[in-house]
Amino acid sequence: KEWLSKGHGEYREIPSERDFFQEVKESKNVVCHFYRDTTFRCQIMDKHLTVLAKKHVETKFLKLNAEKSPFLCERLRIKVIPTLALVKDGKTKDYVVGFTDLGNTDDFTTETLEWRLGCADVINYR
Repeated sequence: KEWLSKGHGEYREIPSERDFFQEVKESKNVVCHFYRDTTFRCQIMDKHLTVLAKKHVETKFLKLNAEKSPFLCERLRIKVIPTLALVKDGKTKDYVVGFTDLGNTDDFTTETLEWRLGCADVINYR
């Protein structure tokens, strides 16, 4: 219940960089997708993250428009879209950059992404 009250269990967009800091402060595990509207692969990522957000309520799943977040993209050194920032205890611990870790293909499975997030220990993966 506490997780759900903090926005876990759903994949949602946050409006600004400022919201990012607030969101990661209040949750132990956060996956944040830095995306661009014009990037097709971001839509593929969205599809998988929507499924995983419902399945892994222990983690908060967010998306943030990279074009509206220049400070954060610079600070986190995000150069490739899509990039997932994997945040644990308020610190960015790992990144999934593009689809390289996911088999370098557009038709990777949700399970592949789930496994990769499990490797970073931001979801409970068995």
